[in-house]
Amino acid sequence: MSPSLTVRRIAADQGAVFRELRTASLREAPYAFGATLEDALSADAASFDATAVEHAVSSSVGTFILYTEGHPAGLIEAHFDNAGERRAFVCELWVAPAVRHLRGGELLVDTAGDWLAGAGATEIYAWVADANRTAMRFYEALGFGPTGETRRVARPPGQAESLLVRHVAPPSEASQQ
Repeated sequence: MSPSLTVRRIAADQGAVFRELRTASLREAPYAFGATLEDALSADAASFDATAVEHAVSSSVGTFILYTEGHPAGLIEAHFDNAGERRAFVCELWVAPAVRHLRGGELLVDTAGDWLAGAGATEIYAWVADANRTAMRFYEALGFGPTGETRRVARPPGQAESLLVRHVAPPSEASQQ
C-alpha cells in the first residue's frame, strides 16, 4: 500500500514546520536554492513564524506543504511578483528524497498552480537552474517550456537559470473540460 499524499496551505501556527522543511531542503540540495543552510539556521525562529502567518492568509503569496501519512515531507511557494505584469511564480520546491517517487512534487506544483490560477493567473513561471537537469526535466514533464529569458545567479557563482512557463486555463474554462 502506498502512503497517502496530501497538500495543504501552511497554517499560521506552522513556523516550526516551515523552518524544519526549509532547513531540510537546504541540507539535502544546497545547490538548488538562493539561500544557504547557514542563513536558515541563523535566522530567528520568529522570522519563520512571521512567514507562516503571512503565507497562510496572503492573497499574493502562499506556501503549500506536502504531507505523507500526515507527516510534512515537502513544500512549495507560490506568489505574484510586484511588477506591472503581476506574473505568477512557483519556487522553493522541495520534496524529501524518501517520497519523491510518489509524485509529491507534481502534486505540490499542481496545487500551487491551482491556487495561482484561482487568483487570476493564466501563466505560471518557474526559474530553474540550467545546471539542474533533473529539475529542468521535472518541470518540462509538467508542461513548462522555455521563455527564452535567463539570468545569472549569485549562488553558486557563475551559474545561470532559465525562466520556464506553463499556460493554464482560467478556472471557468478548466471546469468545462
